[in-house]
Amino acid sequence: MIKPNYIKKLLGGVEVEWKALGDVTLPTSNIKWRETKDTYRYIDLTSVSRETNRIIETTEISAEDAPSRAQKLVIENDVIFATTRPTQQRVCLITEEFSGGVASTGYCILRARINEVLPKWIYHCITSSEFKKYVEENQSGSAYPAISDAKVKEFKIPIPSLKVQEEIIRILDSFSELTAELTAELTAELTARNKQYTYYRDKLLTFEEGEVEWKTLGDVGEFTRGKRFVKTDMLSEGFPCIHYGEMYTHYNIWAEKTKSFVSDDLASKLRIADYGDVVIVAAGETIEDIGKGTAWLGNTGVAIHDACFSYRSSLNPKYVSYFTRTKQFHNQIKKHISSGKISAINANGLSKTIIPIPPFEEQDRIVSILDKFDALTSSITEGLPREIELRKKQYEYYRDMLLSFPKSEVE
Repeated sequence: MIKPNYIKKLLGGVEVEWKALGDVTLPTSNIKWRETKDTYRYIDLTSVSRETNRIIETTEISAEDAPSRAQKLVIENDVIFATTRPTQQRVCLITEEFSGGVASTGYCILRARINEVLPKWIYHCITSSEFKKYVEENQSGSAYPAISDAKVKEFKIPIPSLKVQEEIIRILDSFSELTAELTAELTAELTARNKQYTYYRDKLLTFEEGEVEWKTLGDVGEFTRGKRFVKTDMLSEGFPCIHYGEMYTHYNIWAEKTKSFVSDDLASKLRIADYGDVVIVAAGETIEDIGKGTAWLGNTGVAIHDACFSYRSSLNPKYVSYFTRTKQFHNQIKKHISSGKISAINANGLSKTIIPIPPFEEQDRIVSILDKFDALTSSITEGLPREIELRKKQYEYYRDMLLSFPKSEVE
């Protein structure tokens, strides 16, 4: 057990100076694609796992196929922090394996002046609760929140002696390694369960040619686009609403209650999805984000954001919602998605998607089976992350305590 006065004893009465990250880091450079024919590992915004704070996947790129955001050169011991949707805290330390790679411009690169600060000290400081609070207060944009590199580098961190930094890093590394090992085990179990569920869902929604009738979504239903409202319009009570950003994190196959609300006055100016409509998200950072549907089964209507559509048809709404989660659905809509800073699809593209239409009784039977699978998977899905979260909180408690230095010298 580490006692709260541990820091005082470790410092031995020596005061700690606080400095901005920009004052203890070195400048970095961008790649000059016109001057190279080599290939590089590309670290994009989804390459860094939020669960493990490690790079889990990269792609090989060259000057011929490099995305416009592939610009920042990284070397071993750089700390990278995603400035796009920064509260997600995608942060990691570049290991030897990824040294010499190219990172997205969506990352701030922090290269330590090692005579003053250790790379892992920076890493632990920017995973702290204090830094997360700083980011929340200094990010801008509602639909696509971000924080500038300059603002990140204004954040001040304590700079004790290198010896003190080494000792605290040693303790935190031991905690984080144990947490990472357990998290990896639990995440693997969760992934296996989700794969099993996905397999059976896709199998139940796959039909042989001639087995059922196939029609486009536009033939059997109608899409209505929502109207724009921003997060500052959202309340804790009032008229139910669904913001497109919540579709990725909060809503699953169906819903009868909302996480957020808007005022009745604003709701009267928005577009409303009714009972039995399927709310389909139409914009996102990646193609995989787009097209997911949630059947609305609430007692009242629900206001929907303009990056969503409500879809009304004579089909079982849950059947449609389950179908929008399948590979065959996403394989169809990919060609209709426009790419850019935010990828999006319009009603015309969604309308062209072909859906298998078994008899109503068969739709109900499939939904009943999938509901049972979904309930089982959800209970596991909720339980394992809860255990992961408890382990993380234990690490975060000791991390924040070990980084709590007196601030009397802060300017």
